[in-house]
Amino acid sequence: MAEKKKTTYGTRPRNEYIKVFVTEDERAELVERAAQAGMSQSAFLRSVGLNEPIRSVVDLQVVADLGKVNGDLGRIAGLLKLWLAEKRGEGASAIDVESVMMEFRSLQVAIGVKMGAIVKAHN
Repeated sequence: MAEKKKTTYGTRPRNEYIKVFVTEDERAELVERAAQAGMSQSAFLRSVGLNEPIRSVVDLQVVADLGKVNGDLGRIAGLLKLWLAEKRGEGASAIDVESVMMEFRSLQVAIGVKMGAIVKAHN
């Protein structure tokens, strides 16, 4: 009888495998989900089978994108504040500009809350 090939992927050697029959569509779905999680297919299926949490790379990328938007909002609010200090009342009423700044700040808070919820769900 032939000896099994021992593999040393990851942190410990694995030399056992499980054969799983799936449809073509199921295989495509599993491959896609593993890619979204940034995991190999084997690691993904092992994690799912052992009921371990799956951390989605896509969600964490969205958090990074939201962070950039949040920074942009902060820069815009800073420019509006500078405009208010230098050209108060020119072109637009100070009340309108201050109202927009308050909206930016509330958007920043909302974005921060969403980012926190996504990161918390992945810990």
